Amino acid sequence: MNTELNEEEMRSALFGNPTAAEQVSATPVQAPIPDIAPAQSVKPPQQKKIAKAFTPRLRVTLRVGNEFEGKTYEMIHEADTLSTLLAEQEAVKAAKKKYRYVEVVSVKSM
Repeated sequence: MNTELNEEEMRSALFGNPTAAEQVSATPVQAPIPDIAPAQSVKPPQQKKIAKAFTPRLRVTLRVGNEFEGKTYEMIHEADTLSTLLAEQEAVKAAKKKYRYVEVVSVKSM
């Protein structure tokens, strides 16, 4: 096997012979255009609705308030994850935007 190739031989080995591609060029044949126009407008076919895959959800129940040992409210946050830790963190982060004191009551699967 010849290990010393010149540039043209390397190009033809990698990309093919460029002169063969120029010789093969053929003129495309166009199909005849019918003289009849469609009577109705063509509507694209309606796409079928694809059923969404099951997304795991967890419901986090929080007790929130702005006063220390004062009036509290129950808040429910739904997280799209299987991890209870991530669901708790996401719920607490969302509750901290509005309330000062946040306590996690429960995390349940839906």
